[in-house]
Amino acid sequence: MHKRNFSILAIAFLVSSAASTKAGRFTAPSVAPGSVEGTISYTGTPPKMKPIDMAKEPSCAKQHATPVMTEAVGVRPGNTLEDVVVYVSAGDKGGPVSQPAHYDQKGCQYIPHVAAMEVNQPLEISNHDQTSHNIHPMAKVNSEWNKSQPPGTPPLHVTYEKAEFIPVKCNVHPWMHGYFAVLGTSHYSVSDDNGKFSLKGLPPGKYTLTAWQEKFGTQTQDVTVTSGETAKVNFTFKAVPY
Repeated sequence: MHKRNFSILAIAFLVSSAASTKAGRFTAPSVAPGSVEGTISYTGTPPKMKPIDMAKEPSCAKQHATPVMTEAVGVRPGNTLEDVVVYVSAGDKGGPVSQPAHYDQKGCQYIPHVAAMEVNQPLEISNHDQTSHNIHPMAKVNSEWNKSQPPGTPPLHVTYEKAEFIPVKCNVHPWMHGYFAVLGTSHYSVSDDNGKFSLKGLPPGKYTLTAWQEKFGTQTQDVTVTSGETAKVNFTFKAVPY
């Protein structure tokens, strides 16, 4: 009798295991994120950037073998544009805040020219020069501030609570200009010196992308991202001399 009960239990266990294995074959597959890639270009005649005279700050001037040019429009080969911010402006489900963003002052330039970051993401601002800088982000939606940063001092640590494109200047060196792009999304990119951008880790779905250029304004496009695939989106700005 005991042997019979044992046999019944063994059979039941095997049937249960087989059913579980079979059921496991039909579980929904994991959904891989997708991405968006593209190029920023322009038509028309862009304004010519001008050389910057840093003679008043010799410690910076000697860091540049050739004069630095103004950076309001980053024209690159093949009619492409550098420093254009591309970001998800609708459809993003949100995500964790990234590691600190960095903004450097070196050779009396802001590096990068456009620093993109999320709302509430820590931002570290460093001075690598032998001279003092006076960094002045001219925010309108967030609080405006203006701080001196002598050489050799620790980085400044700031955060912004609201999305905004913030022009930045140095009150000591008037040729220094840049931007903070504070965004309400973790999915953003700044076009490189080939005009390329890439947004990775996007869950499948429909999104609106916005491209922002400090002189040419903004453009938007809708895109559908599918699992494990890369969607192609290009933006073309009309260049207008000013």
